[in-house]
Amino acid sequence: MVRQMLVERRGGRSRLAVLGAVAVLALAPALASCSDDNGGKTGGTASSSPPVTAPTDPVAAKAQITKNWTAFFDPKTPVAEKVKLLENGEQMRPVLGAFAGDKNAAMTSAKVTGIEFTSATGANVTYDLLVGGSPALPGSKGTSILQNGTWKVSVKTLCGLVELSGVTVQGC
Repeated sequence: MVRQMLVERRGGRSRLAVLGAVAVLALAPALASCSDDNGGKTGGTASSSPPVTAPTDPVAAKAQITKNWTAFFDPKTPVAEKVKLLENGEQMRPVLGAFAGDKNAAMTSAKVTGIEFTSATGANVTYDLLVGGSPALPGSKGTSILQNGTWKVSVKTLCGLVELSGVTVQGC
């Protein structure tokens, strides 16, 4: 009797696992079609036109990304200005403030060496992180985000550098 109950119970769990897997497989295409690939914007169409992989004026966008990254990593740029150059800058103000007085941060700058657009509002940025003018992390990779009409250093990039430093900062 106990053995029969165990077999039924195992059988019930197996059926439940199979049903759960079938449900996930059946719902996956529906969930994927509902995903937010539009950056939260509505009005996307199901046309066969290719996705936008660059801003309307890539030359101007590259110039702004280069200018903003250079300013963001310039130790002479005030925190208030850096807030404007960082994705979700106001929320990240405490992180920026923590670095404002750091002697290593005061010697750090960046030189953008390459930009590749991933969408109309996103770009991969290759840059050299310089300390005292000398490359400390050449060929570093980061991302830039178009937010409120301005190309900004992504929070992901800043937090990646924070993580590399071995420091734990609230907000990253």
